[in-house]
Amino acid sequence: MRYGKLEGDYKCLQAVELVDQNPIGRSSRSNPATYLKAFDDIRDLFAAQPLAKKRLFAPGYFSFNVQGGRCETCQGEGTIKVEMQFMADLFLECDQCHGKRFKEEVLEIKYRDKNIADVLEMTIDEALEFFSADMGDSCVKRLCAKLQVLQDVGLGYLHLGQSSSSLSGGEAQRVKLAYFLCRGNAEEKGHTLFIFDEPTTGLHFHDIRKLQIAFDALIARGHTVLVIEHQLDVVKLADWIIDVGPEGGAAGGNIVFEGVPEELIKVKESYTGRFLKEKLALPSAGLPKGKTSAKAKAKKKQ
Repeated sequence: MRYGKLEGDYKCLQAVELVDQNPIGRSSRSNPATYLKAFDDIRDLFAAQPLAKKRLFAPGYFSFNVQGGRCETCQGEGTIKVEMQFMADLFLECDQCHGKRFKEEVLEIKYRDKNIADVLEMTIDEALEFFSADMGDSCVKRLCAKLQVLQDVGLGYLHLGQSSSSLSGGEAQRVKLAYFLCRGNAEEKGHTLFIFDEPTTGLHFHDIRKLQIAFDALIARGHTVLVIEHQLDVVKLADWIIDVGPEGGAAGGNIVFEGVPEELIKVKESYTGRFLKEKLALPSAGLPKGKTSAKAKAKKKQ
């Protein structure tokens, strides 16, 4: 993309992260638990069980990515690929582990009557409820903190071991958002500019509200959030809007307006402003009761 110059206090940024809808992993072994490093905590937890210690099973034995405890017939995939010459390849359940992905001696190791395969079959909501019963354990506490973030961005229905290749673009984007929310404040990791490309695409209104709360969490940690968006419930909560138009294609590409949402509705040339006027007349449905946007807070101080 061509541009004339880049100016401003951009040197205060330590990093720029584009959070798009590309897959979170190219391998079928990648899943939400591995992406957020939550699987590391799960493996540590199982390796700490008495039977695992007796058998000298290190955390690596509870990984389906390396040799040791994984089923070597399917190499931890849980399925066997049958290549077809003139048709799509077939994937059949492994007849050795029956889709469990691990050896029998590993599956015999249990935490609260659940083995590692049972845990990976849990949804994030189920896993959070299951593990939160033992918050006294530091490993469980770290795990629940990561699971909570996934639930907070509206992904509680996903399975821990669900392949990343099965996630939609919007789900992959929210997994990435959860990863960044698990990191420390700007003072610890550096001021980051996050760029989101139409993050509400395909989302239910309830999930859009959770997404907005997640944006507020990034801002509260000292980061900057730039959102390319058409969803007006998100647009109306912006601290600053850059409206590009006025039309599409050759008739677009011009900056129609820069400023706060309340000023945009006064611009006759802006199609966004016309529809945004109706949204601003309504209560802020995008935020939970008692929560205000950064812009609203600034007005209160004034």
